[in-house]
Amino acid sequence: MDYICHYDSPLGGITLGSDGEALTGLWFDGQKFFGNTLQPQHREADLPVFQETRRWLDVYFSGKEPGFTPKIRTRGTPFRMAVWKTLLTIPYGKTMTYGEIAARVAASSEGGRMSAQAVGGAVGHNPISLIIPCHRVLGAGGKLTGYASGLDRKTRLLQMENPSLF
Repeated sequence: MDYICHYDSPLGGITLGSDGEALTGLWFDGQKFFGNTLQPQHREADLPVFQETRRWLDVYFSGKEPGFTPKIRTRGTPFRMAVWKTLLTIPYGKTMTYGEIAARVAASSEGGRMSAQAVGGAVGHNPISLIIPCHRVLGAGGKLTGYASGLDRKTRLLQMENPSLF
């Protein structure tokens, strides 16, 4: 059984998902691929992992880097999970390009080359936004591109983390 709860952020409503033990989803309401990892049968609950995630979000939206990470569990293909693992290495207030992520994933999988477009698809399907920081990914040359929750939100998140980025 999956569980959900809601959080009101300064950038709009957020829905959290859990398998009962770990956070499995964090989506801005209405974003592309909303709830894509939730089982069809789910119900609202107030679980310890939701309490910890709300605490993380409170710190984050106060403009500070949270010093902890709620327990997370991703659901996806091995490729997507490798991309999401790489996203977790992007420090607060910093960015990385799709091409840089592709190079890192390719190097760690001994697969040679990897396309930035394939990485973009995996980044776009990230089920745990903010905590797995897909908003910190930029296009070639630092160009602001793609975000499942919209470029306006992405810009505001990046400005909140590091005003000197724009």
